[in-house]
Amino acid sequence: MSTATAAPPSRAATTSVTVVGIRGHRRVELFRAAAVAGGLGEPAFVDWRDVCAGDFDIAPGSTVRLESPGEDAEVDRLLRGAERPAEHGEIVGLAAWYEGLLTAARRVERATSGRLLNPVDDLAVMFDKRRCHALLRERGVPVPDGFAARDYAEVRAAGWPRVFVKPAHGSSASGVVALALHKDRVSAYTSAALDGGRLFNELRVHHYTDERSVAAIVDRLGADGLHVERWMPKAAHDGRVFDLRVVVIAGRASHVVARTSRTPLTNLHLGNARGDLPAIRAAVGPQRWAAAMAVCERAAACFPGSLHAGVDLMLSPGYDRATVAEVNAFGDLLPGLLVDGRDTYAAEVAAL
Repeated sequence: MSTATAAPPSRAATTSVTVVGIRGHRRVELFRAAAVAGGLGEPAFVDWRDVCAGDFDIAPGSTVRLESPGEDAEVDRLLRGAERPAEHGEIVGLAAWYEGLLTAARRVERATSGRLLNPVDDLAVMFDKRRCHALLRERGVPVPDGFAARDYAEVRAAGWPRVFVKPAHGSSASGVVALALHKDRVSAYTSAALDGGRLFNELRVHHYTDERSVAAIVDRLGADGLHVERWMPKAAHDGRVFDLRVVVIAGRASHVVARTSRTPLTNLHLGNARGDLPAIRAAVGPQRWAAAMAVCERAAACFPGSLHAGVDLMLSPGYDRATVAEVNAFGDLLPGLLVDGRDTYAAEVAAL
């Protein structure tokens, strides 16, 4: 009888979850820690660089999580199919990036026989604000009135006095312009700035009143497509306007952050601050809060194949109307926010 000992199973054979992401990024590390703590074991890892090159493997039957491909200049270049990397903060090739992301994600989809936690069809809609807006409206989810545009002249011609101009494929408020239009003057708030003929996203909000500068920024963004929304008045608390990032996990509104600002742009990386959520909830009241969370769940339900979605929700000044601004495929990075002792990643692992 043979006395040979069978080789131990490989990690690929025993791992039930695979993460596609940027090596060493905190998103990947936070999910890895949650998976281990939640009993799923050490996830396998595939780098987006390898996906772009078509040189990767995924264990049969593995559940696959696509993580954000952002914050890596080489991955950004590969997704755009560009010869040179973008400079830090440069806004360039958003439409090409979008097509590259879908192409890469389809490679992962074809390579796995298991479940994809972020279906590519969902990514395709969430990363196109025009399509996402249309789908939400079709399903009865409240969204601002909006239209597609290609340049500043089309925005002006619509005759809407206050609008948010958004790159069709942008994220993290990159290139978003809060624009007030009058007969002979304009007022625009944006983190975008032109420098040497290139457009950059900066970590502070600029206020422009020169129409030529505003038009130049919007025209540059318009080359990749624009989504224009009516500017909805936002509720305020403690002297600052706010909106809510609500992470919906497995169909239920789970983790919520209030993003407060003294400008129309509330994204936290622009020098804004988390608001006092318990105080805001108390001001809104339990019935209106429950109704607002139900709106977020309805928005996420438009993407039933996705385990989670980050919904940006605006409340009217009287808290009596909730309107969805955006739905984010990778909107679950809320460091340090615990609900029932779990961060967003631990809650997602538990939902699996």
